[in-house]
Amino acid sequence: MSELFQYPMPFPGWWLDYYYYVTWTLAMLFLAAGWAVFYRYGKFSYGVDFGCLWKTSLLVVMTTIALGGPQYYNTRFSAEHGNDGDAVRLAQDRIEYRFRNGAAKQFLYKDIVSIYQEQVTYNPPPKVYIVAMNAGLRDSLFVTEGEHGMPGSEKLLHDLAAKAGLTVKRP
Repeated sequence: MSELFQYPMPFPGWWLDYYYYVTWTLAMLFLAAGWAVFYRYGKFSYGVDFGCLWKTSLLVVMTTIALGGPQYYNTRFSAEHGNDGDAVRLAQDRIEYRFRNGAAKQFLYKDIVSIYQEQVTYNPPPKVYIVAMNAGLRDSLFVTEGEHGMPGSEKLLHDLAAKAGLTVKRP
């Protein structure tokens, strides 16, 4: 009998697929507004004066925000919601991971060589990797735990470890 585990999907599918376009577009509009202020109130001469200092500072600050803001948001959002809508099924002889977009990855239990949690997590939540040797090639998938992770991930990993004959290694 197969068991199905699925990540929740708190955001609409279109936002999960295209959020980075929206954030970068808004950031570039913010930067364009900074340049508009600079060109509207800029004094363009070949001499250096203190009137140019505040405008240059404005552009440096706005560029930092425009490049750093989306990068921070996109990295954090991907870490917390990058798997939303994905599903894991433990079948009779294999584990099947089905991505939100319909693509799938599967490993036979006999091909799984290790199940371990990453030692250092810079970007929460923690991930448990399932590594398999498939036709001489090393491949893996991961299950996210914690607040933004998969509900029932402990049961999934316990059942998977029992079927594969391995133990889950944790730091």
